Parts: sequence; C-alpha cells; structure tokens
Amino acid sequence: MSTDSAPEPGEGPHGPAEQTPDTGPRAELPAAVQRLWGAAAPRRRGPKPALSAAQIVQAALELADTEGLGAVSMARIAEAVGYTPMALYRHVSGKEELLVLMSDAVAADLPKLPAEGGWRAGLEAWTRAQIELGLSRPWMLELPLSAAPPGPNRVRWIDQAFGVLRPLDLPPDEKLAVIGLLAQHVLGESRVHIESRRAAVQQVLREAGLPDGTPESELDPAAIDAANPYADFETVLTRYADPTTYPNLFESFATWPENPTTAPSDDDIAFGIEVVLDGIEAYLRRRGAIPDDQS
Repeated sequence: MSTDSAPEPGEGPHGPAEQTPDTGPRAELPAAVQRLWGAAAPRRRGPKPALSAAQIVQAALELADTEGLGAVSMARIAEAVGYTPMALYRHVSGKEELLVLMSDAVAADLPKLPAEGGWRAGLEAWTRAQIELGLSRPWMLELPLSAAPPGPNRVRWIDQAFGVLRPLDLPPDEKLAVIGLLAQHVLGESRVHIESRRAAVQQVLREAGLPDGTPESELDPAAIDAANPYADFETVLTRYADPTTYPNLFESFATWPENPTTAPSDDDIAFGIEVVLDGIEAYLRRRGAIPDDQS
C-alpha cells in the first residue's frame, strides 16, 4: 500500500491555480474554501503525486452513493484508493474538508436548460434539475450547512441562473434572493420525498420481516407506494375525524366536486415549482421587472 509522500500542488478546476496579487486587507477564508478553489497550496516543482484530492473525493462519492454518507471515513476511502490513511491527509485535511469537497463535486454537471420559454421555463428546469439531483443522491441532504460553502461548481449553477434572469430588470441582490428562494424550495421538496420514501421502505421491510440492509430493488414498488406516510391521509380523516373538531376541513371537502374539471398535476414536483414560480412572477410584475403582457 502506497504512502504517497509527495505533496500535491494547488490546482483549480481547470489546472494549476494562478497566484493573484494582494490588493489590500481582506478577510481570510477558511482553508477548506481556499483548497476548494485551488488556492490553498503553492505550486511546487517535481513529479505530480500519484494520489490526488480528486481521486479521494471520487472514492468518497462512490462510497456515499452505495452505502450512505455514514459509511464515508478516511479509513474506508484509503482502502478504496489503495493508500494508507495518512497519505490522504496530505491532500485533504480531514473529513470536514472532505465533505466540503464532496458537496461541490456533486454539482459538477450543469443542467441543460430550454432555449425557448423565457426566464420562467429556464428557472423551472434549473430548479427541477436540483431536486432530481437530490433524489438521486439522498445523502446530500445529510451534509451539514458548513459543508456547502460557495465552491466553483455551485457558483456555476448560480451563474447559470443569473443568465436565465438576465432579461429581467431587477437588481442583482434581488436576483440572488430569488435564486435563494428556489434553493430553499429544492431542499424542502427533496427532503419530503426522500424522508417519506425511507419511511415507506422501512415499513415494508418490517412487515415482510426483512433485514434493514435489503436493497430497495428487491421490494414491491406498489407496496412501497402504499406505505407512504401520506397515503392514508384521506382514510384517516374519513375514519376518525369529525366535522365538529375539524370544521374547516369538512367544509372545504364538502364543496369539492366529485369530478373536478381542473386538478393539480400528478407530478407533485412540477406542481410545487409552478406555484413558487407563480409567486415569483407576481413579485416581478409588482417590481416592474417584466411588462404585464409578458411572462
């Protein structure tokens, strides 16, 4: 097993980081953020090390994808890349920094946004891409907020959203606030889907007498859907609720037609994004950022 004794040069996302001149007093950024942007280590002469931070991060991502974030440790990663744990610390200061690097690495690929449809279609696709990314890698929601500083990949997503909002007559701080609002919706929507799915899977496992480690692919999809914690909401209301205790619910559902002509889409992710964008559009019109005859 190699020890990789050579230090790793500082490299940015596209190659060695250039040293920028110091233009005056400024706040010192955390070392993890500096390394994230490729500015933490000076360039050194000599052969390039066999091990790199990128290899370590990739091994950590693969481990998290297969076994969850709890399985990620310096020892497990060292085993995966074929080095001693001490060799990893020459490239990553510890697990805290590793989580920072992982958080940015998962955002490496920008989504493809529609060329037509204006700002609204662009933000819809941008927001949905983040939700789908979270659903494909549920462990992302377990990352602490301290592990999600603005890294180069995450900032590229923000830059892409600014490109979508370019035609709007809105100050940059308000554009950033709109982007932040959508990011909060992404977190909430993703968490509801992931947590409800996990709860349903655990219930199916218990009812079938199967061990916790049983792959979800071996379970009946219909049983998982039926075990969703929210699936029995109407049944609970019908069986246990009464109009005296819950008058507003009963009044609302009493006036609901049996065959409504309009109803929310079965795609609840799309429905949530649509409602949020409706609110953003109303705000933009109130601010005069878009004409009343445009969307």
